[in-house]
Parts: sequence; structure tokens; C-alpha cells
Amino acid sequence: MMTLYHSPLSPPCRTVRIMLAEKGIEAVLQEEKAWERREAFLAMNPAGTLPVLEDDQGLPVAELWPICEFLEEVFPERPLIGTDPYARAEARRLLSWFEHKFAHEVSELLLEEKVVKRITRRGQPDSGALRAARHNIRYHLDYVGWLSERRSWLAGDELSVADISAAAHLSCLDYLGDVPWEDFPAAKDWYARFKSRPSMRSLLSDQLPGLSPPAHYADLDF
Repeated sequence: MMTLYHSPLSPPCRTVRIMLAEKGIEAVLQEEKAWERREAFLAMNPAGTLPVLEDDQGLPVAELWPICEFLEEVFPERPLIGTDPYARAEARRLLSWFEHKFAHEVSELLLEEKVVKRITRRGQPDSGALRAARHNIRYHLDYVGWLSERRSWLAGDELSVADISAAAHLSCLDYLGDVPWEDFPAAKDWYARFKSRPSMRSLLSDQLPGLSPPAHYADLDF
């Protein structure tokens, strides 16, 4: 069985967890405190970043995009990066959007200030960073809604890594209560549809010590 070294509120880690579940792949979840720079973990990924997927032979695959490509190649029966060149290009574009633009402008700010600083005891949240992230998320939710109103799924006719990455990021921020769903009904409808999938069950049951999600977090009907 595979082992996924992860952090519960890491969007890239959640992307891999959802992808594994969508492909019907069982994996052991091993929580890793990457900031401790554990020697055995650094041997798997010298960059010291998550996620890292260790296959059933003990061989590691590090970082989100290599893991996505690895899973798609080894388990092609349930494709999640598109079924033709154009679909794959759009799925990859949107994955890049969420893992870079959305992450930089929204999720990294909120998670750093509200979670990482708390866990590592590195001071109080920066109110300016929080305001910026809460302002920026509105633009991204508007874009998610725009895509969802024009397509069956974000990248096209089929569910893909674009939906998975978006749901991973938004589920982390929803855990913190920082998604203004009521102002963006189209994005809310898309997310409600996605979070009702079986692949989201383990994420919606996550509980961080001393940090509880809002009541609607695991409610499939909000």
C-alpha cells in the first residue's frame, strides 16, 4: 500500500488525497511536520516540502505535479488530467492557476497567518495579510462561478485536477471560515456538488486539535 506524507490543511496534500480517492487507490496517511526537517523525510524529498507519496516498493515521488502525473500514468483507468490534448491543456492551466495564483494571493496568506504561525508559535497573525487574502478571494470565487456556469466542470465536460485543486484550496479555507459563500452562489453550488463526492469524506472529517471548523464545513447542504 502507498503512503502519503501530508499535512491536514495543506491544499497540495489535499489535492493528492482527493485524487487518490477518485482513482480508488488506498493509501496510508502519515502526517509530517515538514518544518522539523526530519532526516528520514529529507532523504525522500531534499526540498523538505509536502506532499510526498511513497509507493508500495518504498520509492518516493515528491511534489504535487510529479505525483499527479505519476498517478495518471500508473493508474490510467480513471483519467483526471483530461482525455484529449485540449482538455489536458485546460486542466493543467487551471491546476496551475490554483496552485500558484490562488495560492499566492489567498490560501498561503490565510494558512500562514492563521495556522502555521499558531502551530510554530511565530507570533500573531498579520492583519494586513488577512485583509489582502479576504479581498483577493472574491475575485477567485467570481472566476470559479463564471467557469461553473459555462461548463459541466471547471475545465470542461469531465471532472479533472482543476476541480480537485480548487476544492482542496477552498476546503482548507472553508475549515477556517474564510470563504464568503453567500456572495458567490454559483461557486457555492459547484463546491456543494463537489464536496458531496465520496472522495471528500476523509477531508470533511479532519479535525485539528484546538482548531474546529464552522458548523457548515462538513454539511453537504451547507
